[in-house]
Amino acid sequence: VQLQASGGGLVQAGGSLRLSCSASGRTFTSATMAWFRQGPGKEREFAAAIRWGVGYSTYADSVKGRFTISRDDAKNTLYLQMNNLKPEDTAVYYCAASYFRELTTSRGDYNYWGQGTQVTVSS
Repeated sequence: VQLQASGGGLVQAGGSLRLSCSASGRTFTSATMAWFRQGPGKEREFAAAIRWGVGYSTYADSVKGRFTISRDDAKNTLYLQMNNLKPEDTAVYYCAASYFRELTTSRGDYNYWGQGTQVTVSS
């Protein structure tokens, strides 16, 4: 499956952005989809994931209550609505797909990755 992330940009603290990730190739509907992020000088970390089907989701504590992950299986598109952004949210955001582990937060369980989109939050 090929993943293409978009929607990043520069925003002031307290602002909002919506990221999108379009998928092509292998069927999208049976995958757990996720967003990871990698800040400057940091390891890539989990942000949010959503299961196929009924769409159960899970979030990192650092984004819970501010970010919302969703998916439109008819459009093969994953979204991340980010509200009340903080400077520490500055990172390259990657979308990822896992076909063998449901709702996992572990980077190693994801076997397909998009190219990343830069989000910069100014104070």
